[in-house]
Amino acid sequence: MKRRDLLRMIGLSAGAAAMYQAMSSLGLAAESNFKGQPHLQGAPKNSTVLILGAGIAGMVAAYELRQAGYKVQVLEYNHRPGGRNWSLRGGDRYTELGGFTQHCQFDEGLYINPGPWRLPYHHHGIIGYCKKLGVPLEPFVQVNHNAYLHSARAFGGKPQRYRAINADYRGHVAELLAKSTQQGKLDAAVSKEDQEILLESLRDWGALDKNLAYARGIPSSNRRGFDKDPGGGLSARPVASTPIALDELLGSRLWSSLSAGEIYEFQTSLFQPVGGMGRIGEAFGRALEGVIRYGAKVTAIQQDEHGVTATYEDTAQPGTLLKARGDWCICTIPLSVLSQIPMNVGAPMMEAISAVPYAASVKVGLQFKRRFWEQDEHIYGGITYTDLPIANIGYPSCGFFGSGKGVLLGAYIWGLHAFEFTAMTPQQRVQKALEYGSRIHPQYHQEFENGVAVGWHRSPFTLGCFGLWSEEARVKHYDNLCQIDGRIALAGEHASYLPAWQEGAVTSALDVIERIHQRAVAEART
Repeated sequence: MKRRDLLRMIGLSAGAAAMYQAMSSLGLAAESNFKGQPHLQGAPKNSTVLILGAGIAGMVAAYELRQAGYKVQVLEYNHRPGGRNWSLRGGDRYTELGGFTQHCQFDEGLYINPGPWRLPYHHHGIIGYCKKLGVPLEPFVQVNHNAYLHSARAFGGKPQRYRAINADYRGHVAELLAKSTQQGKLDAAVSKEDQEILLESLRDWGALDKNLAYARGIPSSNRRGFDKDPGGGLSARPVASTPIALDELLGSRLWSSLSAGEIYEFQTSLFQPVGGMGRIGEAFGRALEGVIRYGAKVTAIQQDEHGVTATYEDTAQPGTLLKARGDWCICTIPLSVLSQIPMNVGAPMMEAISAVPYAASVKVGLQFKRRFWEQDEHIYGGITYTDLPIANIGYPSCGFFGSGKGVLLGAYIWGLHAFEFTAMTPQQRVQKALEYGSRIHPQYHQEFENGVAVGWHRSPFTLGCFGLWSEEARVKHYDNLCQIDGRIALAGEHASYLPAWQEGAVTSALDVIERIHQRAVAEART
């Protein structure tokens, strides 16, 4: 069983709180331990640090170490900063393993984020750097009650509004509990006074009527929506909607997606950089101008008692090998790639590097002639969840009411379906996303213009989406991965309890530079 499937089962049976606890134990969700500005006073004169990788972790480390007085050099495989912090815009080209090159044809101002796409309000580290670097943020809509929940096996394949499923599920549960309370089933556990308060709260929480029933009427329609909305004049009278029957609702299993917005990382408020997540990496790149060597593919890492040397190939001149050296090295290369690079570190670190596989994920961005999801269906931001292989559809949280074109996240795929989509050509992935998405939005085929699709296992600079720790691997290898080995230390989301999140990269980098600094200062004193 895949971990994602296990977490989904926990969420279905025990709710969002239990699922979040399970995620925390597996290192998938945890509170950021960001403590603010690192303490790096007294940097040794002329001390040098070589950083491998200009993703968020590498650039945070370079930014802070340079501020503290270290001489810093960064080697980056790509010809841009950011790593997985990345936005694809019109004019961009991307070549994946296998040689498929995509030319993004999005109109000006439109983009897709192949990697991270949202910032939780409590990820103080990455948000702090946005403030420091002048990257403006705007709200990211995670939960939209007017978006859809969809199952190909329920309601004849017709998508249901999130608000209706949410209201009906809560209403039926509240009615059942209210009946149990009235029948004295809770006498041993709840006092008479508390039972009265409980009944009052259930009536409010579940939108029950005066008889404590969840039924067709104004209370329930105020949650799930009306068949005819209230208005003015002689046509003002609203028409209440009819709730879905409990057995049909339970059988549909659409309620399984209701908890997504309650998980800690997805609770409001969330944010996104104006113009795309890649604006963060670009801002770091400007702040580190002249420090980062782009197009540098690291092929070997060798340390001795005085420093660390990285051998790298200039990708603009294949076969041209160069060397860079520093007194210390912070390596942020994803473990999926690093495990294939010769490096003389001890067995514990090498075993840890090899113990972490990387998750499969695929994202598909689709440009349409018009924003039909807003104009036809009144969906402004948020996410539609489906049991189709595309998993969900993400609506843009910006450009509302625009009369021009728009880009949807047409698929965000994990697990077995991600492997299936990764095996396709980019164009096949786009076509499949169109095929599946049209079952929810019939406008797809008529309005579609172009698309791009990124399968992360075909990304040459990551070979996967993020470090997929198991609980057993963390116990055995995590500390060894994070220890400084001689003059080499690792950082990145894989060296954190916030895998897949940029906050994990930030806090990992800040932790390691403080420890490197302590060693450098101690060595300078001897």
